Parts: sequence; structure tokens; C-alpha cells
Amino acid sequence: MLKRPDKLLGLILLGNNIVNILASAIATVIAIRFWGEGGIFAATLMLTVVILIFAEVTPKTLAALYPEKISFFAAPILKALSSIFHPAVKLISFLANNLLKLFGVNADPDQEDHLSQEELRTVVNEAGAMIPRRHQKMLLSILDLETVSVDDIMVPRNEIIGIDLNDDIDYIREQVRNSIHTRLLVFRSEIDGVEGFLHARNFGRVLEMESSVPEDIVKFLDPIYYVPEGTPLHTQLMKFQHKRDRVGLVVDEYGDIEGLVTLDDILEEIVGDFTTEMSSINRDIQKDGDDAYLIDATVTVRDLNKILDWNLPTEGPKTLNGLITEYLETIPQSGTCLRLYGYPMEILQIKDNIVKSVRAMPQLYTPPADTQSY
Repeated sequence: MLKRPDKLLGLILLGNNIVNILASAIATVIAIRFWGEGGIFAATLMLTVVILIFAEVTPKTLAALYPEKISFFAAPILKALSSIFHPAVKLISFLANNLLKLFGVNADPDQEDHLSQEELRTVVNEAGAMIPRRHQKMLLSILDLETVSVDDIMVPRNEIIGIDLNDDIDYIREQVRNSIHTRLLVFRSEIDGVEGFLHARNFGRVLEMESSVPEDIVKFLDPIYYVPEGTPLHTQLMKFQHKRDRVGLVVDEYGDIEGLVTLDDILEEIVGDFTTEMSSINRDIQKDGDDAYLIDATVTVRDLNKILDWNLPTEGPKTLNGLITEYLETIPQSGTCLRLYGYPMEILQIKDNIVKSVRAMPQLYTPPADTQSY
């Protein structure tokens, strides 16, 4: 029946209209016989109440609450009625489909029904108890992958932990021995001189190799996988799956390295944080009194919004530092106070022309007299 919704609807509406019209005719005849022509209005009023309560609202509410039970109960009855009224239903479907074609509507049963992203989002949100709340969040996060790019979740280049081949071999071995990551970026002098990734499976080889020349580590490296900036997360997830890779370097249009993105980062956007990275985010945002927070300004705006339930814009700069410098259009000094999109903040530390730490208050406050205010 669901394969031919036009026939199913035709049968239901045929039966519904036959019953309603027949009920109206019978009620009119009875009303005229007992009360004369003046009884037609009373019969119409009473029949309307009866049909609304017993034939429309009550059964349809029951069907909405228990759709599968009602549909499986009604299906055999509808199938039998479909055989009886097949010629009439076929004629009605033929006339209705041709009428729709006059208005440019294709009622072809082979045409698939498509839900828009917003319609699907509404279905998930309105599922209620049928879908656990945690599963709803996961499904909505999957829908949001199209609107989030790798730039939003990548580790910025200044926070990438790696091995510099210009360092002493003993220091490099100490880095490998104490590493908490499964892959270490290997480069010369700076990250733009990248050589490859050292996988954890090769850590032992580096620690046991007899050579004291750092250059010999290169033979243990895996090739670099580059990711263009602005790549949507759902696209990058499929690329990781296709290439059987888990980590990539994000590069801009000039080929400069912007940051590092991993498969784990994308999966956490769907299922939530499940690695030790969440603890580092918590270290970046610490409570300071009743209504203030000490924030590492390198934290991403999306993490800030997610943890503190704020509404900072995510379309522009990806970090709080970038958002502040764009807002002020200059590199501020320590002690500078501003209201960033409604959130009062005080710059605590500036280092290497970067805002390092901020004290933020979700409510308005009076800044100290020795601070600058914008």
C-alpha cells in the first residue's frame, strides 16, 4: 500500500466521503421526518459534533499515538476494501494524477520522497521519547557536519607538538619516550619544513636505533596527508575513510600549514568528547569566582560556546584571540577591557603579539580604574 500512496489515499478518502455523505443524508431524512424542515439545522449541528469527536479527532489522535498498531490492524481491512472498490479507486487516482499534471506536479509512484535537512532536523527534534536524547544529539550533530569545516576543529599550528630534526638526538628520544600521542609531526626548523608523521608503531625503532643522527628518523616516517582549508567535516570524514587515514595537515590557498585535523576530532563532533583532549579544554576554561572565567585565548570559539553556552559568532576568526583582535582592530595591551558581543572581558596577558589569557564575565561589571576600556 505504501508503494502506491495515491491508491491508498484514494481508497481512504472514497470510504470517508461515502460514509460522511451517507450519514448526512440519513440524518437529514430522520430530522425532516421527526421535526420537519426546521430540524435540518439541528441535525447538521449534532452530526458535525458526532463526526468530529467519533470519526475525526478521537480515532486520528489514537492513530497518532499508536501508528504501527493501528496501521497493522487496518491494513487487512483496507486491502479487502481495495479489492472491492478497485475500479472506482483506479478511476479516482487516474483523474487526480492527471489533474496534478496540469499544475506541473509529478505523482509518479517511482519518484522517491525527499526530506530537506531542516525537515529531517524537525523530525529528530520532535521524536520525543522514541529516540533517546543522547541519540538525538548525535543525529543532529551529523546533520551539522555540512555547516562545520576543518578550520573549526583543527589544532592550530602553534599548538602542534612535533619533532625538530635540528634538535639533539637525546632530546628527540625523550620526546618520543614521553609522547601521549600516537603520531608525531617531524619537521626541520619549523612546521612548514615538514617531513612526515612518526607513528607510535615506530617509536621503539627510534629509541633503539644505533645511529645518533636525527636525519635517520626520516626512514620511519609516514607520508603527509594534506587537507584544504574550508573542507566541510562530512567531506573530510569520507576522505579519511577512503584513504584509510586518521590525521592530516590543513593548508591554506598558498600551501602554508594552518593546523592539524584528526579523525578523532571529527568523531567527537558527532558523539561528543571521548578522549583526554576534553581535559585540556577544561584547563583552558577555569572558573574564577561566582560569575567569571579565566580563559586561555587560544581556545576555539566553538568550544567556548559549547562549554559556557555562549553565542559568540563562529563565521569569522576561529579562536578567542582572533575574535578579540578582529573586534579591536589592533593588538591590545594587558589590562585592556572590552565588551565582546555583550560579554565583558579583561585582557590579562599578551605574549608574542597574541592574546594569551582573558578574564571573562557573563554579566556587566565595573572595570578597575587603572584599566583601559573600549
